[in-house]
Amino acid sequence: MREDIKWWQKAVVYQVYPRSFQDANGDGIGDLQGIEQRLDYIKNLGTDVIWLNPIYASPDKDNGYDISDYEDINAKFGTMQDFDRLLQKDHDKGIKILMDLVVNHTSDQHQWFIESRSSKDNDKRDFYIWRDPVDGHEPNNWGSFFSGPAWKFDEETGQYYLHLFVEGQPDLNWVNPEVRQAVFDMMNFWVDKGIDGFRMDVISLISKPDGLPDAEVPEGREYGNSDKAVANGPHVHEYLQEMREKVLKRADMMTVGEASGVDINNAIKYANTNESELNMVFQFEHMGLDNNPNPALGKWYDQKVSLVDLKENLSKWQNDLAGKAWNSLYWDNHDQPRAVSRYGDDRAAYRVVSAKMVALYARDTICLSG
Repeated sequence: MREDIKWWQKAVVYQVYPRSFQDANGDGIGDLQGIEQRLDYIKNLGTDVIWLNPIYASPDKDNGYDISDYEDINAKFGTMQDFDRLLQKDHDKGIKILMDLVVNHTSDQHQWFIESRSSKDNDKRDFYIWRDPVDGHEPNNWGSFFSGPAWKFDEETGQYYLHLFVEGQPDLNWVNPEVRQAVFDMMNFWVDKGIDGFRMDVISLISKPDGLPDAEVPEGREYGNSDKAVANGPHVHEYLQEMREKVLKRADMMTVGEASGVDINNAIKYANTNESELNMVFQFEHMGLDNNPNPALGKWYDQKVSLVDLKENLSKWQNDLAGKAWNSLYWDNHDQPRAVSRYGDDRAAYRVVSAKMVALYARDTICLSG
């Protein structure tokens, strides 16, 4: 390993989905105290960093990715005191904490949105993306990632608000500098607590295209493809550079952006070695190699990915980013089928050796990258 390699470039990250990980109080839901009970186990796996899926206050319309208070803990998982203790114990064991940052949208129960929808004249109105009806219907043809239109009509004020995900997740208006500053202040709250970085949910979607034009409608679909319309928008790099200046440069942190629709040229901008934006991105090309030909089933398919196609894709990203940007390596996450079942064989006779193969390949590739 070269001496100039940064700590996050050789780190092994273990994702913890809190609600299903370990239940300490017997209510059937995993919690922060449960994670604390398993720290030795996590450490013994060779973990350097725990990525915590959202633990913030939330009505749970999207499993915690709809946040109603960024500076409070979901009561299902515990308290802020529980988090502070977990963070300290992690650090005592040499484990770092990566928080899941969800700032493309909030919950519709967040105080910002409650104020925003109260009237067109409210100071928070421009915190979200509101538009008048067009010819009696939605402002454009965008579809929600979770089916249906990406717009919800508000009877009180007579306008639509944008929600690329569920109706209870209104999109923040990043064009508004007050929104950006509010987000940066919130991030600094967690940086001041001593966390070690952020995994940034759908960060490539925060900059919407100017004018919000209609999107291409895929064959057989009712609504336009919002991902292609929104991903890697006109100001996303400008916003992330501002985030770097106002938050990320304050500490030696690990940052990875979930970047749907990213290609290699864009990945180089997001994760340039000059660290003007993020350290890494999650891209999804290798995740799509074994998609079901039936679009209704998407990533769920019983046919294995072609080894040749997988090797070609992973090699392309490693080689094309070499010396320009750092490549993140992963097999699965909370949005993907389990890697052992997908790339190996989860029958009893082969499950353990398959798991070791998947883990060893990822670890060896990290070393080769360095």
